[in-house]
Amino acid sequence: QTPLKKTNALIAQMGITFVNAYVPSALCCPSRASILTGKYPHNHHVVNNTLEGNCSSKLWQKIQEPYTFPALLKSMCGYQTFFAGKYLNEYGAEDAGGVGHVPPGWSFWYALEKNSKYYNYTLSVNGKARRHGENYSVDYLTDVLANMSLDFLEYKSNFEPFFMMIATPAPHSPWTPAPQYTKSFQNVSAPRNSNFNIHGKNKHWLIRQAKTPMSNSSIQFLDDAYRKRWQTLLSVDDLIEKLVKKLEVNGELDNTYIFYTSDNGFHTGQFSLPIDKRQLYEFDIKVPLLVRGPGIKPNQTNKMLVANIDLGPTILEIAGYDLNKTQMDGMSLLPLLRGDKNVTWRSDFLVEYQGEGYNGSDPTCPGLGPGVTHCFPDCVCEDSYNNTYACVRTLSASWDLQYCEFDDREVFVEVYNLTADPHQINNIAKTIDQEILEKMNYRLMMLQSCSGATCRTPGVFDPGYRFDPRLMFSNHGLRARRFSAQFL
Repeated sequence: QTPLKKTNALIAQMGITFVNAYVPSALCCPSRASILTGKYPHNHHVVNNTLEGNCSSKLWQKIQEPYTFPALLKSMCGYQTFFAGKYLNEYGAEDAGGVGHVPPGWSFWYALEKNSKYYNYTLSVNGKARRHGENYSVDYLTDVLANMSLDFLEYKSNFEPFFMMIATPAPHSPWTPAPQYTKSFQNVSAPRNSNFNIHGKNKHWLIRQAKTPMSNSSIQFLDDAYRKRWQTLLSVDDLIEKLVKKLEVNGELDNTYIFYTSDNGFHTGQFSLPIDKRQLYEFDIKVPLLVRGPGIKPNQTNKMLVANIDLGPTILEIAGYDLNKTQMDGMSLLPLLRGDKNVTWRSDFLVEYQGEGYNGSDPTCPGLGPGVTHCFPDCVCEDSYNNTYACVRTLSASWDLQYCEFDDREVFVEVYNLTADPHQINNIAKTIDQEILEKMNYRLMMLQSCSGATCRTPGVFDPGYRFDPRLMFSNHGLRARRFSAQFL
């Protein structure tokens, strides 16, 4: 079963599915900022979902927004651009210009104020606030976005190329399905993989603190959430069908690229964490990526390591823009979409996250001390200020590996060999070859300070990789030395 049957038939089966697509940060705002800018979080500086974390802040508006790929499409490539849906979590905040702020690069702007809702929300319609209530036929957000998109396709200019970004909040909480879908998937529950409802031993303390086994109420809650998320996706599936049909009627389907993806994964019960994202594991950082369009053969899968920072460069290259003029960290997927032979591709990328937490203790969980946040009633907390980590995720002929370091007092390290252990149950940091650890540590420091072309240099398992251990103790002294002392 899947809630996206039409999407699968209309995009995946008519094009290419990237089976190794990732986000560099498993949280809405940093991830969306990466899509828009083509940059890693350390370069766009959006670290969490708050204004203080640079989410839709005045600083973001001034420094990053003018250089997003839609801004370049509109100003440099002559595109008419359309946005509908959730932009950034703090969009519309009074301290950052309210809904009157329309980011540069958008000819038509229908953006949700703040975070995900399905009813009772405000849209910025080209900078003017429009309130919506709770009447399904006129207010259910997924359908409203579909109708606005169809209107744009009906009335847009036929003399300029167009770009549309439709960002449905679904399947984000509060998981409100359309009324006709509330009875769907009654027998569906969250997947019971081998990492479901087990203790996260040898993991970072935040994972270890989860209660195992989970309470019945937690399991019921996460199963319920999983089912409702599927139900909300049925309306997304309808939206995609309407759009594809409209493009077909307009005679534009064959010369239009369609990308389908998400801003992060989600966990439901893995390592006994009830529901959230923000962790470094595959279930949170891996996303779908389906693409159809001119020159893309149907029914293909591609195993290359791709990331959401690649979407901007890809779309700009499709539009004929010179990527050397951008500061983007990602790579254009166009050679992969066309099926070019002998493409040199990356073998690794960076994952980075800055934990959110408050100075005070959570009143429901005083035992966990200060700095935790997003806590459940049974005192399982999904985030903390020192849930701050960076990882290199490697996929090469020889290794399917993830190497992670936490920025906390214990400089905790997690390493997973996903060939042997796809569900990341066994942290092999203490047993893996020391030379690999040193190389991964060095590569991580390189990626954490990379920008533009330096983010695309050869990874540890590429033939072109050069490693000089002396460098670990010169320019990047402190972290490497703390690391080496821990393991040697």
